[in-house]
Amino acid sequence: MPTLNVDGQSVELNEEGFLAVPECWTAAIAAALAKQEEGLESLTPEHWKVIDFIRNFYVETQMAPMVRKVCQASGFTLKHIYELFPSGPAKGACKLAGLPKPDGCV
Repeated sequence: MPTLNVDGQSVELNEEGFLAVPECWTAAIAAALAKQEEGLESLTPEHWKVIDFIRNFYVETQMAPMVRKVCQASGFTLKHIYELFPSGPAKGACKLAGLPKPDGCV
């Protein structure tokens, strides 16, 4: 199983780069995943606005939000979310938010 080294600790990932144990998520893990899995050098306040919404939605409902809800909550267009997360809101943004791979995500 692949791993990610964050602050001297090894974090297990599944074969697609999602956290094997979503409960271990931290902001430092999100930043490390952004670099290693998504090719993003840093996370901006716009990234965090999306990540925080997705994370909070998941904590409350145990489900990933629909993309339409992410756009409404962030005020960003779908195009802008794809600019922030090149692999997409379901795969990239959910991965950085520490969620398991959403159903229907290819």
